[in-house]
Amino acid sequence: MTDSARPDIAGLASFIGRLWDAEVVPTLVDYIKIPNKSPAFDADWAVHGHMDKAVELFVAWAQRKLEALKGATLEVVRLEGRTPVILIDVPGQGSDCVLLYGHLDKQPEMTGWSEGLGPWVPVIRGDKLYGRGGADDGYAMFGALSAILALREAGVPHARCVILIEACEESGSPDLPFYVDALGKKLGDPSLVVCLDSGCGDYERMWLTTSLRGLMAGSLTVRVLTEGVHSGDASGIVPSSFRILRRLIDRIEDPDTGAVLVDALHAQIPAQRREQARKAAAVIGDQVYAKFPFVEGMRPMADDLGELVLNRTWRPTVSLIGVDGVPAMGSAGNVLRPFT
Repeated sequence: MTDSARPDIAGLASFIGRLWDAEVVPTLVDYIKIPNKSPAFDADWAVHGHMDKAVELFVAWAQRKLEALKGATLEVVRLEGRTPVILIDVPGQGSDCVLLYGHLDKQPEMTGWSEGLGPWVPVIRGDKLYGRGGADDGYAMFGALSAILALREAGVPHARCVILIEACEESGSPDLPFYVDALGKKLGDPSLVVCLDSGCGDYERMWLTTSLRGLMAGSLTVRVLTEGVHSGDASGIVPSSFRILRRLIDRIEDPDTGAVLVDALHAQIPAQRREQARKAAAVIGDQVYAKFPFVEGMRPMADDLGELVLNRTWRPTVSLIGVDGVPAMGSAGNVLRPFT
């Protein structure tokens, strides 16, 4: 490519920056206010209407932008009993097709928000927007359309682009395969898939995600009683549900090292991926682990930064993300729990 044919990167960045500040961030502020939790965390999502409200917000913004993209189309597709998807088709040059993916459903409220912040309370501090869903993954549609609009503005040719935004990714995307089948002809045969739902090591370089671990989710219940009883009367006779739960987990996870003991859950790590992990760790440095809010005295699971990168991208790990049957200290009394 000659210098005269190269796109004006600075100009593209300037266009996107202006669009982001003037339109995208205000829309994301409104989006954060919507508690459209993923179906796994809001079984009555269809009744509550939050997901539909988020879809409407996205669609309203996108439709205004499509006026500048001649021939582009947008539709909200709803299969019976499933969360909706937004499908945007932007024509381009050549026979290639680029599929740009994202999602708009959110994780639940969770705990640990700093003072003045909250999941449904958008707050801008400096150049950062705080609130649930803005980064994961509300920005995706806006990022995809902003990039295409910038190319059009600069007269840079691009392939046909299809943007697919789903609404149940945080639940494991149970509806997505059905939409891929139903929309197969419209999606065509993409030459490139851009998944706008990952991360990056820093903002100084372009990063590509080459590997992500899969996910197996489940709920384990150990039930020992039909109701709670006084621990002073029952302990030593009734086994502790927590102890049994702990022993069951120890069958699949080494309690000393955290290593997963099930061979079938491990993948062979290619040599080139190991080398890439080492190089990535060398670039990122201590931020491989320092980005996490460790309490004083806590250390990461390994000292080797390359091994930490491999731990979070290739090796399996057991994560306990919620516990029922364990009451808060203030209301626990001296009762032996009937289940954990």
